[in-house]
Amino acid sequence: MNKFSLKEVFSPKLFQIVKDKSYSKELFLQDFIAGIVVGIVSIPLAIAFGIASGVSPQQGLITAIIGGFIVSLLGGSNVQIGGPTGAFIIVVVGIISEFGFTGLIIATVIGGIILVVMGLFRLGDIIKFMPYPIIVGFTSGIAFILVSTQIKDFFGLTSISGEELVIPSDFFSKWQLYFENFSTINPFVTSISVLTIVISFSWSRVTKKIPGSIVAIILLTLVTFILKQYFAIDIPTIGTKYPELIGGSPLPKASAPPINLASIGLLLRPALTIAVLCAIESLLSAMVADGATGKKHNSNTELIGQGLANIVVPFFGGIPVTGAIARTMTNINNGGKTPVAGLVNALFLILVFLFLMPLIAYIPFASLAGVLCVVAYNMSEWRTFKGLLNNPISDVIVLLTTFFLTVIFDLTIAIEVGLLIAAFSFIKRVMETSSIKVIENEIKRTENPEEENIEKQKISKYIEVYEIDGPFFFGVANKFDEISYAIKTKPKVRIIRMRNVPFIDSTGIKNLTNLYNKSKKEKIQVILSGVVPNVYHTLEKSRFIDKLGKEFVFDHITKAMDKANEIVNS
Repeated sequence: MNKFSLKEVFSPKLFQIVKDKSYSKELFLQDFIAGIVVGIVSIPLAIAFGIASGVSPQQGLITAIIGGFIVSLLGGSNVQIGGPTGAFIIVVVGIISEFGFTGLIIATVIGGIILVVMGLFRLGDIIKFMPYPIIVGFTSGIAFILVSTQIKDFFGLTSISGEELVIPSDFFSKWQLYFENFSTINPFVTSISVLTIVISFSWSRVTKKIPGSIVAIILLTLVTFILKQYFAIDIPTIGTKYPELIGGSPLPKASAPPINLASIGLLLRPALTIAVLCAIESLLSAMVADGATGKKHNSNTELIGQGLANIVVPFFGGIPVTGAIARTMTNINNGGKTPVAGLVNALFLILVFLFLMPLIAYIPFASLAGVLCVVAYNMSEWRTFKGLLNNPISDVIVLLTTFFLTVIFDLTIAIEVGLLIAAFSFIKRVMETSSIKVIENEIKRTENPEEENIEKQKISKYIEVYEIDGPFFFGVANKFDEISYAIKTKPKVRIIRMRNVPFIDSTGIKNLTNLYNKSKKEKIQVILSGVVPNVYHTLEKSRFIDKLGKEFVFDHITKAMDKANEIVNS
């Protein structure tokens, strides 16, 4: 086993750049411009994600500032931009509704600790172990839920009595409420929402440097201001719900909730959801960035950086942090080359937070709802979802199960059940490719199944030869019993040919031990043939080799047959 080295798992890209002394004024200028542009893009998104998550716009910005700074400072990617994302909205809303904001703080801190541990234990490749249908299923489910949370603000719905709608968290109750009150639709609000979407999608024809969402928000905030001031048209804005923004936005005080065994036990599942979702989203973002830049990120360092960000941010009133694909790609498209761009982004957002928050009060909720609908569309991967429906039925079941469980229940259940179904599907496929058969009459004198025209050796009627093809694990172990019971003749020797067995688990060892004990009672000698080194090591460690005897374990079928014939003829 390799000796643990902290440098191997935690080597921030920014530290490497400082150490290499390769940073130049030209690089700084590129990073500075990219950081400012990303900061401009981050403002409406951070505010929108904060409000949609059930916290204040200030808390959304705080998350982008502190979380983004730590991710760039300590992360394993050159261009990753951290902050709040749409994928976490549903998770955060669920935790706050059940455990309150204090519960969210504790769950986020625990989730951050889990991420750090994952990085230290070199689990940075975890994304490779998550079945793709599960990722698409819960991502599409989150996108669908995200849209459903914006219906009220998108259409400007109120209750029939004229009061503000209180949206329930339950999916079906939410849509029932929408349908019951859809007659209260506000045409001015709806127009702003639709125009936000149209501008967001159309602006790329003008330039791809600055996303259309920021242009849409600026233009429609001006339109809303004019309509409210000069035509007295009531269009809800951020300042309507958060009037304190008009007077500025002081930094929130840090708070430290009690973290004890009771709270950890209660919030462990939500914390695990935060950790897994953060790992998946941040590493996916880093992989996409690698493809666009030709650079390579350090996945373990990235997990540790993300974990540290999630440990720190909650104490400043922030929500979970992860790598943001859209902002990361904006950084790349505008010339960002190093983590310095992410640091500039965070510093720019601090200036906005301190001096420009009063202006944010004029942004209409309808425009934020339109932006979030665009975010949901981009993350829905509907084309990929549609394509996966043509895959094997097992993948389709995993995809649809994860999607519907995410929508109807929650992300934690969706991932757990999706992984369970995927695991059973994988086991079934392995079982179908693994077999145990009896070889009769004659056998090739080779351990290479691809060799042809090899001399064959007769098999005595007193010798049974079993061949295991594939992993010998719990899924196929019982096939041994089925075959042995079907054979009526009683041999003197049983050869177990294991040349095609890449590994054996504890159930396989137990089954092999049972066969040995049964054979011993019947005075039948068991011989192993073609045992590969790692399987031999596993059997030796379990003491099965000692029980059988090393003299009855051979690396070649010819040696095993010679020994078997010797026993038969003695």
